Amino acid sequence: MHIIESDADIVKGSQALALADPVMKQVLAATGTPPLRLRDPGFAGLMRIIAGQQLSVAAAASIWKKLCLQFDPMTPEAISSVPDDALRACGFSSPKIRTARHLCAALKSGDLALDGLGEMPVEEAISHLCQVKGVGPWTAEIYLMFCLGHGDIWPSGDLALQIAVQDAYALSNRPSAGDTIKIAEQWRPWRAVAARAFWAYYAVCRRPDSGIPV
Repeated sequence: MHIIESDADIVKGSQALALADPVMKQVLAATGTPPLRLRDPGFAGLMRIIAGQQLSVAAAASIWKKLCLQFDPMTPEAISSVPDDALRACGFSSPKIRTARHLCAALKSGDLALDGLGEMPVEEAISHLCQVKGVGPWTAEIYLMFCLGHGDIWPSGDLALQIAVQDAYALSNRPSAGDTIKIAEQWRPWRAVAARAFWAYYAVCRRPDSGIPV
């Protein structure tokens, strides 16, 4: 398993992808080497991803900034101690508030252990995270990618990735999650670098104000 820790790892993965797939070579030519964009693991890292669920990069960044100003340090105890209105004032929706509550409770009870995720097989780590109500596969995959550095994660349910794959391969329809999983097989063991590249490609082709969702 490749662990992405530096820009050098992104360059190595990009080179391997360009050799493996002519379409990926064109994507990387359009975007350049994608950014590393690693985040610290742990509670704060997972909260940042929850804050950004189903939002634009700019909106997610705004909410995260407010949250960090309100909670410093960002701990389960700090989040648990405030009423819902305090989280709502930072931009959290009701579903995200519930997810944050469930996350804090799971950490307090010991049902969720973030410290050991890096040693688990990927699918087991995703399942462990998804036991928290409100944490789905996308959130778990993004956490493994950007907080733990897993090199072979492909968040197939991400709409921007599906659209970027459609554009790159000139497909008549947007591919399903399952379709992109099949296409992404050729990018192993660097699918997390491929995802970074396709987020950048989405920004180039469709949304200049978008980007990697963390």
